[in-house]
Amino acid sequence: LLSSSSSSSSLSMSTSSSLSSFPSSSLLAFARSPPMARGWQRLAIQAPAGDRLAFGIPLFRQELLSSGREERREKFFHAQGQRPSLFGRLMMSSAASAGERCVKESMRFQSCFIENQDNAIPIIAVKGQSFSTWLQEQDENTKKWMNTMQFTAGEADAGKHIVIPRSDLSIEKVVVIVGDDGFGEWLSFAGLPTALPKGSGPYKIVSSSGVDDDKVALAWALGCYKFDVYKSKKKKDNGEEKPGFENLVWPEGCDREYVLTAASAIYMTRDLISTPAEDMAPGDLETAAKQLSSMYGARITTVVGEDLLRQNYPQIHAVGRATPPGKHAPRLIDLRWGKDNDPKVTLVGKGITFDTGGLDIKPSAGMRQMKKDMGGSALVLGLAHMIMRLKMNVRLRVLIAAAENNVDAVSFRPGDILVARNGMTTEIGNTDAEGRLVMADALVAACEEKPELLIDAATLTGAGRVALGTDVPAVFCNNEEIASQLCSVSEQENDL
Repeated sequence: LLSSSSSSSSLSMSTSSSLSSFPSSSLLAFARSPPMARGWQRLAIQAPAGDRLAFGIPLFRQELLSSGREERREKFFHAQGQRPSLFGRLMMSSAASAGERCVKESMRFQSCFIENQDNAIPIIAVKGQSFSTWLQEQDENTKKWMNTMQFTAGEADAGKHIVIPRSDLSIEKVVVIVGDDGFGEWLSFAGLPTALPKGSGPYKIVSSSGVDDDKVALAWALGCYKFDVYKSKKKKDNGEEKPGFENLVWPEGCDREYVLTAASAIYMTRDLISTPAEDMAPGDLETAAKQLSSMYGARITTVVGEDLLRQNYPQIHAVGRATPPGKHAPRLIDLRWGKDNDPKVTLVGKGITFDTGGLDIKPSAGMRQMKKDMGGSALVLGLAHMIMRLKMNVRLRVLIAAAENNVDAVSFRPGDILVARNGMTTEIGNTDAEGRLVMADALVAACEEKPELLIDAATLTGAGRVALGTDVPAVFCNNEEIASQLCSVSEQENDL
């Protein structure tokens, strides 16, 4: 992780929170950073909320959904002429949790890689700025086909590709244009798995034009990503599910363990964010954390519902108290892993699994995508997965403040004055500013142990997106050295 001086430090970052791209913008830089020095630091990654998701289930239906009595749920939906979601029905039959599924299926991309095969079709990467020179050196068949297809390429054409056929119309090779700006290299290979002719593979990289093999493989894995658990699957004639992507022979020089770790962390993080709020309540986040802890021998505890008041997490309780008991109840999830004598690294994630805005309710357009308001918690779980799988020498702690910001007679109100975990008071000006409330309690708890590095991730705040758009992250830090190192490592990873 990041090395730094021993002085106390703090950093915040705002990133865009597109459902498919949000997680990959923050995980990779930390996985390969140099070892840290001692010293108490706080790093915060914040993503603007963007659009949100409407929530219109009456309270009595919420109670029924969280009652745990599946036969009553089924009877209720039939009486209303409705059916639970696809995954809701799967949950009834298998007692599985969406959180558990997101963790278990995070390695599903492995089938897109195969061992070396003699019949694999070669992929040749060419720098856009040198394409004209490269073409002059090619055989007549390649030149003729390029001319026939009027294929040209320049610096701005990263990811553009062309399939070169033989005389019998079988595929001889594929040429893909690689960008020259670092990040363009990353994008160049990601579109190929789904863009190449269906069933035409397998493929192998014979020339990456200087692109690191790890990045080629990781780009291919991420290019195979899709979130389709709620869709019916297309199957072959023999009953097997169609993969929807082409296979790649493992690049010879890549670190497979790193690729598997990074890709599975990003897959899991994206799946957690993309899962609808009905199936991704605070209890489902807890299940995901428990699944991770069981995989790596971590310890996990939770503080749920009224126990939040007893154990002094009053603001997490206030935000989530409008939800019924059961899996929708607010909670603090606390995961610990590592040796006691290793440097302490604490990750804190905002886990607002759905945000109506509370009594200061959002308009429907602003609520549409609010299932992703738990993106910070998904990101820290993904980063924790990478840290534990790579067996990094850190003493890891993950804190997730999980709640739903709903509307009810007991919702917290504008003008209320809450007492936070550290005894400070907070006057509520707008109930739609709930994220800072739950994060405050979790961050105070994190600071009580004085970790060497403290990272918090949250969908805060929309002002960052307004100021910088969806591509450029906003960074805040109380230590310029930490901020500089983060930017430097991000550049090295082509993760800007």
